[in-house]
Amino acid sequence: MFQELMIAGWGAVQDYVASHVLTCLVPAFFLAGAMVTFIDRNLIISHLGARASKPKSFSLAAGGSFLVAACSCTVIPVASGLYFAGAGIGPAFILLWTAPSSNILSLIYTGNILGPGMVVARIIAALTMATLVGLVMQAVFEGKEPEAEAAPAAAPEGKGEIISRQELVLLFLLLCSLLLPNYLVINRPYIYKVIVFGVSALAVAGYAWKVMEPEKIGIWLRETWWFVKTIFPLLIGGVFLVGIIGRLLPQTWIQQWLGGNGLLASFIGSMIGSVSYFATLTEAPFVDTMMKMGMGKGPALALLLTGPGISLPSWIAVGRVFGWKKSVVYVPTIIFSGTVMGWFFGNFIF
Repeated sequence: MFQELMIAGWGAVQDYVASHVLTCLVPAFFLAGAMVTFIDRNLIISHLGARASKPKSFSLAAGGSFLVAACSCTVIPVASGLYFAGAGIGPAFILLWTAPSSNILSLIYTGNILGPGMVVARIIAALTMATLVGLVMQAVFEGKEPEAEAAPAAAPEGKGEIISRQELVLLFLLLCSLLLPNYLVINRPYIYKVIVFGVSALAVAGYAWKVMEPEKIGIWLRETWWFVKTIFPLLIGGVFLVGIIGRLLPQTWIQQWLGGNGLLASFIGSMIGSVSYFATLTEAPFVDTMMKMGMGKGPALALLLTGPGISLPSWIAVGRVFGWKKSVVYVPTIIFSGTVMGWFFGNFIF
């Protein structure tokens, strides 16, 4: 049995490294480092900082998150880069939650597999939960913003402009390198994603080499390395544990514990989703299979929300990057709200 569990954990790590590190985490780390290095803190603080209007900052964070196709682990470098660049904790955690739980790519795929009704429910529930997450994190940790955190060293201030045109173009190219492999390549062999990423990465490297000073490139690479050494080892360990948990989960429990739309069933669906790792787009076929085996629509929605939104690897990484107190507040908030959303939609909407 021990050997089987080790094989399951190692298999999960192999799948994760083979399918997600190159085309997901690598561009995410470089984008996070660039955000900390090149974006002037004044811009972030004015629109998304703790003193910015809550409706404005929360809406910008939630709306922009729909365009970021990322899983719960991939989005951590992006959200933490935004946070360390000066964003308030509410908007940063809204991005951390909304991007994996309801990005536009996963919504389209969910509609194709589970139907438009589930998509609408997922959007409404995700936005409701995003608002709750932002309000809770802001209320608990307001006043403990990036200035008081142990963050990586930022780029020198006083540039005289928010961000130069060259740096803005570089950020756009980095964002493309993160999004294009998922947006352009759907249901195709992984090698196509690698090719798209390779082309976009060459464009980023060529542009940076041509227009940027070596000193700035050095700062950018140092900031990127800070995210890599802080997050990546924890993700690998967490993925290994998830593989073991997945091997131990009895499939015979589905009809008994996940059938119907009761509060307990939605809670179990939320818990399964919150500890399991789902890459973007993988949650929909998994939930479809579970529903065919007897899972109710309420628990299915709860799993759809929490599955891609959080995972055991992301619990660990969020605690390491943002602080364990924030992780302890963030994760139960998601589990609780996911349970309520599943129960409500299962009993009153579906």
